[in-house]
Amino acid sequence: MTDLTTDQQGLVPSVAHGIPLPRTAVTSGVLSLFEEWVRRSPEAPAVVDGPHCWSYRQLSEAADETARMLGARVRPGDLVGVCLDRSAALVVTAVAVARIGAVYLPLGPRPGERRLGTVTEDIGVGCLIGDPDVLPERHRAAEQLALPLPREGVNAPATAVAAFAPPAPGARPAPPDALYSVLTSGSTGRPKAVAVAEPALAALLDWFRHETALAPGDRQSLLIGVAFDPHVLELWAGLTSGAALVPAPDSVRWDPALLTDWWREAGVTVAVTATPMVEPLLDRPWPTDLKLRHMFVGGDRMRRRPGPDVTATVHNAYGPAEATVISTAHAMRASDDDVSSDAAPPIGRPVPGATAVVTDETGRVLPRGEQGELHIGGTGLALGYLDPELTARRFTDHPGLGRLYRTGDRVRMLADGRLEFLGRLDDQVKISGLRIEPAEVEAAFEQDPAVRSAVVTAPRSADGRARLVAHVLPAAGAAPAADRLLAAVRAWLPEQAVPSAVRIVDAFPLDANGKVDRAVLLKREEAPAEAPAAVADGGESGSERLILRTVRDLLGRSDITLGDNLTDAGGTSLVLARLLAAVEQETGVRLRAPEVLRQPDLRAVAAVLDKRCGCVK
Repeated sequence: MTDLTTDQQGLVPSVAHGIPLPRTAVTSGVLSLFEEWVRRSPEAPAVVDGPHCWSYRQLSEAADETARMLGARVRPGDLVGVCLDRSAALVVTAVAVARIGAVYLPLGPRPGERRLGTVTEDIGVGCLIGDPDVLPERHRAAEQLALPLPREGVNAPATAVAAFAPPAPGARPAPPDALYSVLTSGSTGRPKAVAVAEPALAALLDWFRHETALAPGDRQSLLIGVAFDPHVLELWAGLTSGAALVPAPDSVRWDPALLTDWWREAGVTVAVTATPMVEPLLDRPWPTDLKLRHMFVGGDRMRRRPGPDVTATVHNAYGPAEATVISTAHAMRASDDDVSSDAAPPIGRPVPGATAVVTDETGRVLPRGEQGELHIGGTGLALGYLDPELTARRFTDHPGLGRLYRTGDRVRMLADGRLEFLGRLDDQVKISGLRIEPAEVEAAFEQDPAVRSAVVTAPRSADGRARLVAHVLPAAGAAPAADRLLAAVRAWLPEQAVPSAVRIVDAFPLDANGKVDRAVLLKREEAPAEAPAAVADGGESGSERLILRTVRDLLGRSDITLGDNLTDAGGTSLVLARLLAAVEQETGVRLRAPEVLRQPDLRAVAAVLDKRCGCVK
């Protein structure tokens, strides 16, 4: 329940606990619940993939055979890397690994040889399962065992082998009692492996089943990218409820229209999906003939609420892999009083068994209403990373609150215990000495009705200077101009937080997990600029060449022309100061800021310089 104990000043601290489930809720181990459904309804569908269907009995028998073949080489506690896509083959493999007592490590169908090589160097993966062509060289050359996994379905592997290679020297094993492990991004560029025990996942599944009433006859989507930890929730939610899992074709994960068509054709009743996949659906009329009752959305900041025509309950879910997929959630229904609100939805209250705490940088618990770092505690906490030193840094013991995970996310806890997500602490970038939170800049753009969503990146120049670039996805039917958007956000932001450029995009690039791929956006901006285009007919003056070259370098944009206005192109006071310094260093003439800002374009600025000093060679 929500903690309402006040401090000495009478302020309610930012601590909230999930409300316990009713005593009637089914609580049991993950694998034992699946086994119970095999006994109770062996002929019920467990996986439905288009025209192909596998019953609980067939799935269990296939998993038994796979476990038997692996059992001579894979032992309880061993890490098993799984390079398969969403399919009956993947489900059989997950059950087989669990029956052995090994640790399921989902890597996705095409994890990349370099990434796989790094993973197998750092952690003790003795067995990799997948198409032999995607395995790293060390495992391609190792002993292989062909597995009799299902080959039917859109994502099924043509061939699947288990490849055995001894772990690399110094590779870290999984901790005792781990059920599964997933990879998360590392600041060093090397992925980090998180290990989760069965009780943590079982507790989350208890809540999920209670929240959705998932039961025999339901169809649970298998939609999330396999390497993304919500995949584990999807897979076991279906298998522990007697429902059928429905693997999604890859094409539906990138096209909103195809996604809703697939939901309809496959009869999906409960879905888990990534925020960028769902928000475009909320900009259009909601289909009236879907069986979808519940949709869980997460992985990115949700910027808008579902409208009154959305017949499914939409859950804005938040949770790091270090706290077992979902730590807090906010359910939105068409009957809600705030259904027409333009405000971004909160990430909600802690799920049963979870504790949410908001602290300052020293670890002091803040009063409700103040911004700080979110810490997660409770039954859903992971065992830790496979790196003990990293575990010690990120998992802490708080007197009175127990073991907590430092999320690195900036939040605010409202008076009623709900949480508002405000951005990443480590996403802050310093511009002209001011710390800027990209999420705040994104929110300023999203005030405009012509903007559906914005993503702000902070590329750096060769000398390490950061600048902000806004990537804007227009609302349906809108065609906002970049200069107008820049002018509008100046009313919301300090000057240092105004981006130097606005890119209007048709869609955001998505990673394999369906999240906005910010690394791709950043790489586009940090790619070496093309050679500057010729100016006019080659008759530009030396001053024009100097001004144009300098402004292009400062803004990191090769598309700037002499006809552009410095401010409209993204020039801030810092850019202006550096422009004046560069001109003075080159010519010995110190232009004054007001006379530069009064000019309509860069050609006029160059004319002022010509007037002050003559021709620049």
